[in-house]
Amino acid sequence: MLKASVFLLLTTCAVFLTGCTDPNRDAVKIGMNIELTGEIPAVGASSKNAAELFFNALNEQGGVTLAEGPKKVALIIRDNGGKADQAASVAQQLISSQDVVAMIGPNSSACAIPAGEIAESLKCVMISPWSTNPKTTLDQDSSQPRRYVFRGCFTDPFQATVLAKFALNDLGAKKAAVLYDVSSEAPLGQATLFRDTFTAKGGEIVAFETFTTGDKDFSAQLTNIREADPDIIFLPTYYNDVPLIAQQARRLGITAKFVGSDAWSSPEIIKLGGADVDGSYFCNHFSTQIATDEAKKFIADYTAKYGQPPDDVAALTFDSCGLITEALKAGGKNEREALREALAKIREYKGVTGTFRFEPGSGDPIKSAVILQIKDGAFQWVTNAQP
Repeated sequence: MLKASVFLLLTTCAVFLTGCTDPNRDAVKIGMNIELTGEIPAVGASSKNAAELFFNALNEQGGVTLAEGPKKVALIIRDNGGKADQAASVAQQLISSQDVVAMIGPNSSACAIPAGEIAESLKCVMISPWSTNPKTTLDQDSSQPRRYVFRGCFTDPFQATVLAKFALNDLGAKKAAVLYDVSSEAPLGQATLFRDTFTAKGGEIVAFETFTTGDKDFSAQLTNIREADPDIIFLPTYYNDVPLIAQQARRLGITAKFVGSDAWSSPEIIKLGGADVDGSYFCNHFSTQIATDEAKKFIADYTAKYGQPPDDVAALTFDSCGLITEALKAGGKNEREALREALAKIREYKGVTGTFRFEPGSGDPIKSAVILQIKDGAFQWVTNAQP
């Protein structure tokens, strides 16, 4: 009798411990590889908030419907620190150890490119909400599209064209200066593409200055820019660097308008930059001022939960979650290959950031952009830019 009791106790404990080992074993596991710490923590926070909002609502409705029935979604969130090596390590861990069916993020191109290489080699779907660098979805050796890597945003070549046209036609700029972080993947690509597009369309680049991540003194570069007397200064720089650059530029007497890329999109830039960034323009993926009915609901739900309206990273993450869910339903299985095949077949998807259109064999959506201005302490919509 004692032996039977001991056996029953051990069996019960084993079952209990097995359940505790992986409480999500019956769920659809989706990983998040995001920048919660490091240089751009606001990006990771927005991404996390949006994904939790999306999947909490989905789970409250019963989960995602697969061929075997509805399944809840479990988010497994990991911080990559905004660093390329950590992003690759997190990708390896999520895919190999956590056995996720898909991975959302990284957001920054510097992190998304190496993480995409891991996802491709391990044959797991990855969708980066915010990485605009063309290299993210391309094999680094062959330059052919990666089969398992997708993105939720437009790419830098499109963004460069939009900004160059806007600077020339809307702002009347003839001369432009560029200042960018040469050690960061996305700013480097954006700076080069803007330079090439601006000059090809008749503009002149009068200064092309660089700095390195972590620099705080930009006086030498800005002095050169002041002497070149540009009409605009293009700053394809993350939101955390822009305020300090703008402050130092104004102190040197530079009055040229600042123009930025989607890396400006966090509201933190307004808090940190104040009057020095007021009047500046930048390209973005999303504006709360021209929202569709579906987007208005997302904005209301996000604001109610987090106490502030969503930025573009949040909106793009929300749409990335929607794309994955749509593909899971279409594929009908909690399985990586079925998800990849279904995702690759999506030709059009209507999200909160607009309509996504995918060409066969490409993980890059064709979608529009918006131009925003920082004015009176807020992001103000200026115009739309179509592909």
